[in-house]
Amino acid sequence: MVELNKEVQYVKNVGPNRVKLLNKLNIYTLQDLITYFPRTYENRGISKNISECENEEEVLITAVVIRGVNEIFARRMKIYKLIVKNDDIPITITWYNQSYLKKIFKVGDIYNFYGKIEIKNGKYEMQSPVFEQSGINKNTGRIVPIYPLTYGVTQNVLRKIIETGVKETYGHLEETLPKFILEKYKLMGLNDAIKKVHFPENADEYLKARYRLVFEELLIFQLAILRLREQYKADKNGIEFDKNINMSDVINSLPFNLTKAQLRVLEEIDNDMESKKTMNRLLQGDVGSGKTIVAEIASHKAVKSGYQVAVLVPTSILATQHFENFKNTLNKFDIKIELLISSMTKKQKNLIKEKLANGEIDIIIGTHALIEEDVTFKKLGLVVTDEQHRFGVKQRADIVAKGKNPDVIVMSATPIPRTLALILYGDLDISIIDELPPNRKKIDTFAIGKKEEERLYGFIKKQIEDGRQCYIVCPMVEENEEQDLKSVLELWEKLKQDVFSQYNIEYLHGKMKSKEKDDIMLRFKNGQIDILVSTTVIEVGVDVPNANLMVIENAERFGLAALHQLRGRVGRGEYKSYCILKYESQSKIARERMKIMCQTNDGFLISEKDLELRGSGDFFGTAQHRNTGNENS
Repeated sequence: MVELNKEVQYVKNVGPNRVKLLNKLNIYTLQDLITYFPRTYENRGISKNISECENEEEVLITAVVIRGVNEIFARRMKIYKLIVKNDDIPITITWYNQSYLKKIFKVGDIYNFYGKIEIKNGKYEMQSPVFEQSGINKNTGRIVPIYPLTYGVTQNVLRKIIETGVKETYGHLEETLPKFILEKYKLMGLNDAIKKVHFPENADEYLKARYRLVFEELLIFQLAILRLREQYKADKNGIEFDKNINMSDVINSLPFNLTKAQLRVLEEIDNDMESKKTMNRLLQGDVGSGKTIVAEIASHKAVKSGYQVAVLVPTSILATQHFENFKNTLNKFDIKIELLISSMTKKQKNLIKEKLANGEIDIIIGTHALIEEDVTFKKLGLVVTDEQHRFGVKQRADIVAKGKNPDVIVMSATPIPRTLALILYGDLDISIIDELPPNRKKIDTFAIGKKEEERLYGFIKKQIEDGRQCYIVCPMVEENEEQDLKSVLELWEKLKQDVFSQYNIEYLHGKMKSKEKDDIMLRFKNGQIDILVSTTVIEVGVDVPNANLMVIENAERFGLAALHQLRGRVGRGEYKSYCILKYESQSKIARERMKIMCQTNDGFLISEKDLELRGSGDFFGTAQHRNTGNENS
């Protein structure tokens, strides 16, 4: 059998220089390499005559060189033009700052070119296409996989390395599913599935390969979930919280009325907390539905029953926000609440840890710092994790292990269809807050194309002049030579120098240090930053009531659920709020996604539509197997 744990450095075409780049993609071994699945595919296998091409169409043409590369000097760049033809119609191919092209093309040679056709005044043009000599068919002339990238790695290089890895392992992979399952569900063998998910000859091969891999992943996942659920069912050693502690004490003290959905969920949690069974409950609700107040009320019951509460959140600034909210609600009940985050001094942390161990703190709210080994509780009874998708199963288990069968509430603001939630969180009971408070303002959403960019900039200026703030979200951190997507750094520089030079603009992305990210978010919250250009790192973030405008670049690159999460960052104050979706793709699915976002603010309806458009396989299979790399592309 092939050695799948072999370091990727020793795979042909890698070596010591490229291995660091592959490590950034979490590719460390041969197994990591062959299971680094494409995020999408381009069908570059059907060649067209130039006369058949339509304007703006992505297409493959096979053409003969009729005039060699011509170098043109322009301001700050060199332009290279090549004239080729097929079907007796010439087309001009253009590249920028790529001098090596002068030595490649010879008159009379035939090449494949894959790119976007532009027709201007009856003349055909194509800019910066993928190309290779006809007959080679490595990057054209077939269905080509497109992978998530990191800066410094091109599609061509990564494709070549993965192809080498697949060739090395093909025929040597040990089958992981029993023969009767393969036969019963008509599944492709593992060797063929790995090969064809990367390099399918046609769409049918890809679908069968993906089906096999998704089936296996989901089967393993479900077996693990079922095992956990059986363990929870058998456990009757949970904490029975005091039946005489009424949640209504907190509810009646609130300056607002809870929704019927919140009251229903609290009743479910109350019944769990008073039973012998350990509570393991997913609390799911749309952005702004009021999950935090539910957690606060449950925490009150736990504390007044003689137990401590741990609230685990993904970022320091979000922990601080929860800390303030919990204090506002529970201070009047003589409950001691403290904060534990990584930015504290060692002396501050040690004091908090000492008080926590002695039982002087009732509720501790913190980040990953809560999971550290030296954090101990006197009597932990309830664990709340917020934004669960930001934590792994192990992290949840680590903090639960600090108590003796504590009850657990897992909160998520990512709306998931109930049927899918039962699969994803099969080990948990599910409570859904499917109603927004009556004072929650609707966010007006608009989808626009590149032509309306100047009008958008004018609208942003007006909002800032009125005293508001704006988010601008991009799908990437740095420029990538093979993908025409807005980069955070590139866009920030353009806006800062050319468009909004009179305003304070900052950028934010996941590669920055936590302290730096927290500092920028705090300054944004305090109104010191007018425009924040960011990746999806702000998807889970602090409330900024003054920020009323969300602009999402290349919106077609995001799933509906992600778009809805991002939109939820605004509309948290008293001001009319807007979400502007900028998109360039003219595909039917892209247009349908934009239409859905403009028509509804209902996260659960959006998640159902997302499931319809993407197919359930995308949640578990190749499209979701790896994060599509918005932070690392």
